[in-house]
Amino acid sequence: MLIGHFAVGMCAKKASPSVNLAVFFIAALFVDLIFPIFVLLDIEHVSIDHSITPVVPFNLSHYPYSHSLLMSVVYSLLAFILCTKWFKSKKISFIVGLSIFSHWILDFITHVPDLPITFGDYKVGLGLWNSIWGTIIIEGSLFIIGVYFYLKSKPGFNKKRNIIFWSMISLLLVAYFWGIFGPKPPENIPESAIAWAGFSIWIIVIMGYFADKKETSKLT
Repeated sequence: MLIGHFAVGMCAKKASPSVNLAVFFIAALFVDLIFPIFVLLDIEHVSIDHSITPVVPFNLSHYPYSHSLLMSVVYSLLAFILCTKWFKSKKISFIVGLSIFSHWILDFITHVPDLPITFGDYKVGLGLWNSIWGTIIIEGSLFIIGVYFYLKSKPGFNKKRNIIFWSMISLLLVAYFWGIFGPKPPENIPESAIAWAGFSIWIIVIMGYFADKKETSKLT
């Protein structure tokens, strides 16, 4: 899933209004944020294959350290423990951990059977990405719900933060539909280039931070 993960972050903000949106974006996108690092370290592998799905052309051939069910559970539990110490709140820590785990659930719905359970060969995926319009309807609906719940968290926008927030939403939607309907990247693109492009997610994380940043706030 693509923008659906950001929807999770915005919904999580509604459940914990005192925490900056960037925290929940990092949680909901955590495994995607560490994936490029593993690729650059030659631990995990991805290539471009236009025959994989009509929505996403990535052949995710090996990525158990970032995206397996086992590691998703591990990351979620570690986040719960660390956030309990940082935020001094089991509620916030649970929401952060759940946001991390939600990534695997949403990927299970959208991916073809390339999603690992552990480090073995058994992989799963319901394949929503085989349907362009099915993907847009389901993921678009999640995104609308996410924006709605974020606004219900009463972020108290000033003019600057309002501009940043809606610019972030616009950028996500443009990137989303460009990825689906725009020209596909060449199949011979180097694996490292795919990895470096993956770091662009941090742009949205940073925009989320400043869109949600109160004048006196830190991360909470």
